[in-house]
Amino acid sequence: MNDIIQNGNPVLRTTATPIGPDEITSEKIQGIIERMNTALSTQKDGVAIAAPQIGESYRIFTVAPFVFESPSEEQLVFINPVIVKHSKKTKWLHEGCLSCRWQVGEVKRSLEVTIEAYDQHGNYHSRSADGLLAHIFQHETDHLDGILFLDKARKLRDMDDEEIAEAMGQK
Repeated sequence: MNDIIQNGNPVLRTTATPIGPDEITSEKIQGIIERMNTALSTQKDGVAIAAPQIGESYRIFTVAPFVFESPSEEQLVFINPVIVKHSKKTKWLHEGCLSCRWQVGEVKRSLEVTIEAYDQHGNYHSRSADGLLAHIFQHETDHLDGILFLDKARKLRDMDDEEIAEAMGQK
C-alpha cells in the first residue's frame, strides 16, 4: 500500500479536506500519517509527501527529517497548513514530484515563507523557512489545493536515464 498516486488520478486535482483539531489524534488520521511516512521512506529522492499522493484527500503533508538543520528521527507533520507570509523575492527553482515521476522543470517560488499548522499531536505551531524548506512548504501546500508543479512549471522535460539512476541512489 506504499504506491504513490501518479498524475492523472483525480485525487491529485481535488482540494483536500481540512481535519478537525479533535480528529488529529484519531486512529484514522494517525494511520494516514503512518502510511505517508512509509511511502516517503521508500523514495530515495523524496523530501516530502502530501496525503493526496497516497490517495487520501486530507490537508496533511510530511517532510523527511534530513531536510532540517537539526534532523529529528521522524518526519515532521503539517496538518491544515496555511502559508501566512511569502517573501516578495522569488526565484525560478528546479523541481520534480513523486506524483509526476521522472519529469522536472522550473517553478517560480518565494524564497521565504511562514507556515502555520498542527503537528501529529494536535499542537498548533508556526514555522518560518527559507531555501529548500520554503520550497517544500509551497510545493506541498499546492498539492493540498489540487495543484501540481506541472501547472506552474517552465522548461518541463523528462529526466534522462542517468538522472533517474542518480535519483534512485543507483549511482
